[in-house]
Order: sequence, then structure tokens, then C-alpha cells
Amino acid sequence: MEVQAQTVEEFCQSHRISRGTFYNLLKEGRGPRVMKVGTRTLVSAEAAADWRRRMEQAAVAVKAS
Repeated sequence: MEVQAQTVEEFCQSHRISRGTFYNLLKEGRGPRVMKVGTRTLVSAEAAADWRRRMEQAAVAVKAS
């Protein structure tokens, strides 16, 4: 069965970023969309894919300028 959502820790591990970087990205408005389920913060598979696309597009835009 495919994972539908990841905890912040799982997201950070799978994307090789620290929790600090994750929360800094959120604060800057550049992080993935998150959802709260009870006290847990989760990132859906769709939000993670969207975030990766945005980060790739931003990197291409910086490289092109």
C-alpha cells in the first residue's frame, strides 16, 4: 500500500532536510502544505510532490537569471 501522508520527521528524512530547515521553509512560505490530524502535523503525498516541483522550478529560475 502506498503511503498517503508522512509525519514531519518522515518527510524530512525522505527529502534529506533537517527539521529546522523544514520549519524555516514553512516560515518563509516555501514549505510544503501541511495538515493537522489531532496533534500530528502531516504532509500528504500530493503536497510533497507539489513542493518538489516548486523547489525544482525555483532552482531553474535562479539558474536562468
